[in-house]
Amino acid sequence: MNLRQPHANEATGTVNRSRSVVPCSGICTRCMDGCKGSCEIWLSSFRGREVLYPGPFGGITAGADKNYPVDYSHLNIQGYAVGAKGLPEDTDANSDTAVFTSVNTITEYGHDRKVKMRLPIFTGALGSTEIARANWEHFAVGAAISGITIVCGENVCGVDPALKLDATGKVSESPEMDRRISTYRKFYDGYGEILVQMNVEDTRLGVAEYVATKHNLDTIELKWGQGAKCIGGEIKVTSLEQALELKRRGYIVLPDPELKENQDAFKAGALKEFERHSRLGFITKESFLEEIDRLRDIGFRRFTLKTGAYSMVELAMALRYSSEAKIDLLTIDGAPGGTGMSPWPMMNEWGIPTFYLQSLTCDFARKLERKGMRVPDLAMAGGFSDEPGVFKALAMGSPYFRAVCMGRGLMIPGMVGKNIGKWLEAGDLPKTVSKYGSTVNEIFVCYEELKEKYGSRIKEIPMGAVGIYTYTQKFRTGLQQIMAGSRNFRLSTITRGDLMALTAEASGISGIPYVMEARYDEAMATLLD
Repeated sequence: MNLRQPHANEATGTVNRSRSVVPCSGICTRCMDGCKGSCEIWLSSFRGREVLYPGPFGGITAGADKNYPVDYSHLNIQGYAVGAKGLPEDTDANSDTAVFTSVNTITEYGHDRKVKMRLPIFTGALGSTEIARANWEHFAVGAAISGITIVCGENVCGVDPALKLDATGKVSESPEMDRRISTYRKFYDGYGEILVQMNVEDTRLGVAEYVATKHNLDTIELKWGQGAKCIGGEIKVTSLEQALELKRRGYIVLPDPELKENQDAFKAGALKEFERHSRLGFITKESFLEEIDRLRDIGFRRFTLKTGAYSMVELAMALRYSSEAKIDLLTIDGAPGGTGMSPWPMMNEWGIPTFYLQSLTCDFARKLERKGMRVPDLAMAGGFSDEPGVFKALAMGSPYFRAVCMGRGLMIPGMVGKNIGKWLEAGDLPKTVSKYGSTVNEIFVCYEELKEKYGSRIKEIPMGAVGIYTYTQKFRTGLQQIMAGSRNFRLSTITRGDLMALTAEASGISGIPYVMEARYDEAMATLLD
């Protein structure tokens, strides 16, 4: 099965010259000596390792495009003509009370100290990539006013140009981290939270101690990986001085900026950028439990874990270790993943896809529960972008999954809103926007709602945040409609029985009944009894 064309993709700026391509290799059927380009092999012949990464870095997010045999589109949502689960107590279910606007979309997660969110979605790890840095104000304020959690990702302190370290090599001052936290808190109103993520480098730099002491954060997140890759976070830098500084701080920087030949290549213009990489983690049960105890002693009250599309052995490790450590939320990120910068071949060809990974998780969670152990609250990530997909993930993962982590799906509204603001200021609205109006009030359908709530503070809300809020209100309404159609008026009443599999293969993987068998016995009882 030819699922993708490996040597031609817009993400890497490559194309096949020929209309005909060999399915198994992705090479043109007629490869000509003298070809002027530009498949991936052709471009790699003189740009080398640059072609591993989507680009231009800092100006895009990239999502892998491998078409897996089974995904959430192979499930459909059951609809019912009777019933209403989850209406407020003492409410009679009838056509006047069971309206979709009565659906409650609030979710919560946590072991003892629960965190509530107005919607069962939250942002992925917005860390040291340029996209996250440049758009943080829009993303953070947007999450805060929407009442959802935002994850401040790995390496934020480590790449901060103004970072100061103490005599022991630990963070003593990080203005960028300070900005990240204070921006979210500026409009925080009790729903969601900001949590900071830590990888190997963050742990070595003492990021946990810094955010606990200076910002009194309640939650810290440990990171094992993500759906796009398992080799640690990367960014690119276009300054030799910055590359050297990052290496001095302990990062892996490639090509090595200290080597004379690489400095000469950079000065000549051939080498245009350096990559900063994080180290691989090595997980053991003992070290994980010890780290949670250490963080608890520092003062953190909640602990979350983000893991990626590893083998089912690592999935079992994550569930079992999180159970024993009393983790508040375990986020499991499936392949293929979307990101600000991950190796393109790895994004497409590495890891267990989201649908399969969640199916395994449900099976493992049931086994853990039967053993008498607590299953941590769970969240799924990996390619979600709309309310039907979120509903399916929550239903298939019932009763363990509390939310869905979204990356690009929540970043896009922030960037759209930001750019509309810029176009308005420059008097250069594209026709795709100007057809709705020429002022903020006319263009953003939720602007007056926000203005009524925040009054004069509306001027402090960036346009990207307005975009995220507007998107989440659409998401909320769409989710309410889907839930009402399945007669679920609270998230906690959604079950696996609200889904049906459209193919036998999807049913076999997920355990969701095949469409021609789902509720068959009940139907026959109604028909024939």
